[in-house]
Amino acid sequence: MPWQTHTVFNQPLPLSNSNLFLSDSALREAVIREGAGWDSDLLASIGSQLGSAESLELGRLANSRPPELLSFDPRGERLDDVRFHPAWHLLMQGLCASRVHNLPWQEDSRIGDMVARSARFILHAQVEAGTLCPVTMTHAAIPLLQQMLPAPFRDWLPRLLSDRYDPRLGTGHEKRGLLIGMGMTEKQGGSDVLSNTTRATPAQARGPGEHYLITGHKWFFSAPQSDAHLILAQAPGGLSCFFLPRFLPDGSRNRVHLMRLKDKLGNRSNASSEVEFCDASGWLMGEEGDGVRQILKMGGLTRFDCALGSHGLMRRALSVALYHAHQRQVFGKTLIDQPLMRQVLGRMALQLEGQTAFLFRLARAWDQSQNPGEALWSRLFTPAAKFGICRAGIPFVAEAMEVLGGIGYCEDNELPRLYREMPVNSIWEGSGNMMCLDVLRVLNKHPGVKEQLRAEFDGVKGQNRHFDRTWRQVKQRFGKVQEAEARDLTRRLMLLGTGSQVLQHLAPPLADAWCRMMLDPRGPVQLSGQVTEDVLLRATGGAG
Repeated sequence: MPWQTHTVFNQPLPLSNSNLFLSDSALREAVIREGAGWDSDLLASIGSQLGSAESLELGRLANSRPPELLSFDPRGERLDDVRFHPAWHLLMQGLCASRVHNLPWQEDSRIGDMVARSARFILHAQVEAGTLCPVTMTHAAIPLLQQMLPAPFRDWLPRLLSDRYDPRLGTGHEKRGLLIGMGMTEKQGGSDVLSNTTRATPAQARGPGEHYLITGHKWFFSAPQSDAHLILAQAPGGLSCFFLPRFLPDGSRNRVHLMRLKDKLGNRSNASSEVEFCDASGWLMGEEGDGVRQILKMGGLTRFDCALGSHGLMRRALSVALYHAHQRQVFGKTLIDQPLMRQVLGRMALQLEGQTAFLFRLARAWDQSQNPGEALWSRLFTPAAKFGICRAGIPFVAEAMEVLGGIGYCEDNELPRLYREMPVNSIWEGSGNMMCLDVLRVLNKHPGVKEQLRAEFDGVKGQNRHFDRTWRQVKQRFGKVQEAEARDLTRRLMLLGTGSQVLQHLAPPLADAWCRMMLDPRGPVQLSGQVTEDVLLRATGGAG
């Protein structure tokens, strides 16, 4: 045409074809420092593949085409299946090939497996979060199943430890790879699982590994396409844990009826369902009445994954914002060169520096959980991490949206999806109050944890006055914390846990800036030009 209304310019390209591992200096250093340097080359390969335009498009497609419930087949027979977009299956194939669902539980496991697995989890979270749900439940369930998988299903173990993803309908005996889901909560209870009404009646004998008939419901039945679920039900001896396969050993379908899929704010790619059990077959895990204890063995691992997943989403939001700010011109300068924008992005990057150091210290504690001191460390700081990091992610992604302006609020961009994903990690596996009460429980029931904290935090005493003051205040409150104060105590403990890692491992100017930013009661402070330069360089893969 002989005219045009305008020329498109100064519109930044979207972030793609980057290496998610090599572009993150803090992550690279933490992996080496905490014992998984042997995995760096593979992590670099995974980071390149996941950062590609093709992988990012799979993440978009899986969420724009949510799963569909197929209740019946064309003949009217119950089907109780879930249909996913092909993108979901490709993403799941990549997760299983990376062994995110079972790396630490292999027979040839080595020091640093949990650290390496945590890094892989964070990288995958930056591309698509819904697929992490069946992966994290399987990862948490395998240690329990290795100890007490019921006899009819013993040949499942090699398939649970496989690197294959097999979405076919069929018995676990026929498949090359298996996944495990969970079903705990009911309509009337939520986190209060002791109020569950689903009942389990012995088919014949009672006791560990025996067959029971399950009748009742679950309000949230996560990943209903899984090959089996671990559920809670009221047996004659009390609330108990049961292994509930999708298909029975004879090839028939278990009587697990999917009523509907949840219409969720985020996590759209993943199927979460409501179910009814109509004399479904389940096998008792452990003793009757021991269900809560069995579930808690898995709860710590799934809660840790919530924190890892939120951190991965935050890291992706920062990367998108930084890439945009390096391209966009405003008032004669790129956004990254505007003083106020540099402060915003610098503080965001510094926040993630601390989180990375803290999370990988926690990963090391999980990796060495056979050590009582490390087990206690993970017991205390896992709920604190879930509380602090998952809640911090929501305003963090909103801040990244502001960097992009209006386009960051539009569905053409990936930030709205990241923003919708954020609340689920704060809610799932126990919301904020539950995490804080758990921290309080650890402090009250395990006196040794206080001595462990003193040894850890006194080790960095004198390096920063803001850290020292916060630690003095927390010590004064030990032994007299009221339940209503549990949130504040949990927040402070997580900041101290992070601060101790920052003071040990970050360059002194960055460590001092982090402590002033996060622990100074007067509020956020301005970062120096050099600190801002260093932390932004590190956030894009530079040495800092």
